[in-house]
Parts: sequence; structure tokens; C-alpha cells
Amino acid sequence: MEIFDKFLEEDIGYGDITTDILVPDTDGDAEITCEEDAVIAGLEEAVTIFDMHGIECEPSVNDGDRVKKGTVVMRVSGPLRNIITLERTVLNIMMRMSGIATATDDALTLCRKYNKNIRIAGTRKTTPGFREFEKKAIVIGGGDPHRYGLDDMILVKDNHIKAAGGMKNVVDSLKRAPFTKKVEIEVENIDDAVIAAGCADIIMIDNADPAKAKEIADAVRKVSSAVIEISGNMTIDKIADFANIADVISMGSLTHSVRAIHFSMNVK
Repeated sequence: MEIFDKFLEEDIGYGDITTDILVPDTDGDAEITCEEDAVIAGLEEAVTIFDMHGIECEPSVNDGDRVKKGTVVMRVSGPLRNIITLERTVLNIMMRMSGIATATDDALTLCRKYNKNIRIAGTRKTTPGFREFEKKAIVIGGGDPHRYGLDDMILVKDNHIKAAGGMKNVVDSLKRAPFTKKVEIEVENIDDAVIAAGCADIIMIDNADPAKAKEIADAVRKVSSAVIEISGNMTIDKIADFANIADVISMGSLTHSVRAIHFSMNVK
């Protein structure tokens, strides 16, 4: 795939000088180990990259599996120079994707103690050039990717509302919106929420404490069947307080500040 060629070009440049000098031009074997408890993601990408360079792969787990620290997740064999040269790019992809999948699964497991139907969603707070893989990792972790881009749906945020001159103007303008696109509107108070509920498929309650979020959600549900999404600095430490209020909790932290999972590769 072209995107993987770009990833490798960034790392390899004109050649892996160290490997070309020190590593014999022979075949070899290596193992990739997950060095902590985690949900695995990025194996498919790893296999694709290795396969592009003549390396055979034998995964021992699947993307989406939760594994224990020390689990060998893949064995590879083929040109030893290629294995070593590709190591960092492959592990970087697996580390970040597994971090996202693990964080998503952790959030979902916690929230479903309080609301078995809750959805955990991502946001557009992603790494430029790597969004498709970060969104995929959210899905692998059991979450919802949310928008992939601005053309997916109509999502009205605070700056749209200010620029349009208020919520009533927003609702009037949305009467001209394509009927095939879902409409989501961000709200911060009950009055705007009730107005928005007249045309929105999804109401996003942003930056509210649990008590205020519940008041807004209750007001919307009295007049509409719109999905209630809660967002705004949602972290694993906060989300349980909102699980019984929301249908969806969107978490930018799944991608903008997630902790990577540690993997290692060892030549045998």
C-alpha cells in the first residue's frame, strides 16, 4: 500500500546504513512480544508491511484479542535485513493502535457497568495522515469511530452557531440541508437544546457537569427521540459519571493523548 511506503520512506530514507553494514544477507526469524496487558491492534498492518518485503508472518493472536504481558503475538521469517529494517515502523503502528484499542475497551467495560447500551466514540482529534488507522483501532476496541471527515454528516459546533447568529438561525438554515445526511448539534444549555431537538438526529451536550448534562438530556428526551451524545474533555476518570445519562460518550483522549502499548521484537 502506498501509505506504508510513505511510512517506511520517512524512516529508511536512502537506506538502513547500520543494518547494511552489520547484518548478513541471509534469512532469519524473529518474535514480536506484547510487553503489557493490552488489546491487540495493528497486526493486519504489520502483516501487510512484512509481506510487501518478502517476510512470512505467523500471528498467534488476532486483532481485538486481549492478551497478557509477555504474549508472543507474531513470529516472522525471511530476509534478516528486511526484518530488522522494518522493525520500528511495524512496532510503532502496533503500539499506537493497540494503545487506542485498549483505552477504548477499558472505557467501554467501565461504562457498561452502568449502562449496557452505551457507546464509546472517537473524535476528529487524530494524527494527520494516520486517522484511518486510529479510527480502525477504536473499532477494534469495540468503539464507534464517529466522523472520518467533515463530509460524513452535518455537525454543528459552537463556532458554527456563533457565526450563524444563534440557534434559531441554525435550525432555519438546516431546513435546506440534504435529507440524506444526519444532523448533530452541540448544545450547552436547555433552551438551545430544546430548539435544536426540533431538527437534530443527535444532540451533543458539551462541557457540562453530570447534573447539568442530565437536565439537558431530560429536557431533550421530553420533546425528541434524538440520540444524546456527551463530549468535552471526557477521560477514563470522568466517564462513569455520565454513563447513565448518555447514549454515546465521545472521547478525544482515545486518540489525542493515548498511551502507546509497549511491544518488542527479538531476532532468534
